[in-house]
Amino acid sequence: MSQAGPILFVSNAERPAFVAALDEARLFPVVDTDWASAARAVEQVQPAAVLAAMNSGYEPYLALLARKIADQSPYLPFVALDAAGALPHNALPFSSRGNPDRLSARLRAALRVRTLHATVLRRLPEVKVALPQSDPSRDATVLLIGRGAAYPALSVALGERVGVIGALSIEAAAKHLNTRDIDGVVLAEGFTARVTDAFLTVLAEDTRFRSLPVIVTAHQLVQTYDLPNLELIPGEPAKVAANALPLIRQHALEAQLSRTLRSIDAGGWLDPRSGLLTTEAFARDFSKAVEQTLARGGGLSVARFAFDPSNPRAQLDAARILSRLMRQMDFGTAQKDGSVIVVFAETDFRTAHMIARRLSAVMRHTSNGKHEMRSDPVVSVDSLSSSDTARSLLARLSADASRAAS
Repeated sequence: MSQAGPILFVSNAERPAFVAALDEARLFPVVDTDWASAARAVEQVQPAAVLAAMNSGYEPYLALLARKIADQSPYLPFVALDAAGALPHNALPFSSRGNPDRLSARLRAALRVRTLHATVLRRLPEVKVALPQSDPSRDATVLLIGRGAAYPALSVALGERVGVIGALSIEAAAKHLNTRDIDGVVLAEGFTARVTDAFLTVLAEDTRFRSLPVIVTAHQLVQTYDLPNLELIPGEPAKVAANALPLIRQHALEAQLSRTLRSIDAGGWLDPRSGLLTTEAFARDFSKAVEQTLARGGGLSVARFAFDPSNPRAQLDAARILSRLMRQMDFGTAQKDGSVIVVFAETDFRTAHMIARRLSAVMRHTSNGKHEMRSDPVVSVDSLSSSDTARSLLARLSADASRAAS
């Protein structure tokens, strides 16, 4: 992969062999600096990525370097080699134990995110699309798989930082992977090494999940896997969560940038955060759909998924589920009142009710923080009648939802 800039290697010692191999392969030209000069070197060298050896003498300089890297645009990957303690929020962990050759794959995956960010920044002036400014990890969702004693503590430690979907079996995890947008997998204790190996092998063979961060907490890896963001992080749940978060954040950023690029391609009518239509685009398309259905005949149904306004994360999760699972002919939007509305084209009431019930079942699995908030939506479904307008149908739908909630 070509990149605009070299790799900056930060260390108070000589290059380890696996870092020197990057330079020798001529894929990643490497420039050396020590920790005292690292922050200044970021400005002078303008690297495409930073590798930092967490061996000795780095403590006084780590926070400053992390801030300097975080301020760069486009995204500047920061990989921390063999860190023993907790890392800054933007430092990707990498353990050289076992198979250090996978550093090249880790860098390639990170540089793809950098390239995607640069592409979005270049194309943003084309249409009126706002690049989301919030921390991508706030909208991230992690799949936690486990059934051992550490599972509850891991759920809390991760849930304080990101949305968490829990799975007590590999079969349940596979179902979530196929229906949800996942930004990371944490595979905890409770499974044999053979089951862990089989699960990682399946992930590596599926191109949808190959760049997914996968954190293993309870086993040594028995072989190499084609998973560039696979990392073994044992220890206390708080440490696992803190050191997994940078990898999860990077994946969430990649997903955020991909949605923004789709919004640019759609002329700004898609919301980069939810993946659904903006409210203005929805109003336009819904009015047209109602007019055409009344003129030509056929069916048109609408479902409204209403959530507790004090739990905005539930609405966001629902919007992303709908953007992933609904049919190409359907469209939806996230409303300011905390609800999500989806329009089912050429669909009668009974079929729409069945689809809405299935979608609602998928929405109930994400929890956040120490005090789990219910994500169960209040669902109302209605169909277009010959006397309806777009406004009257939506008004009736909202009234039905209010009655259902009371």
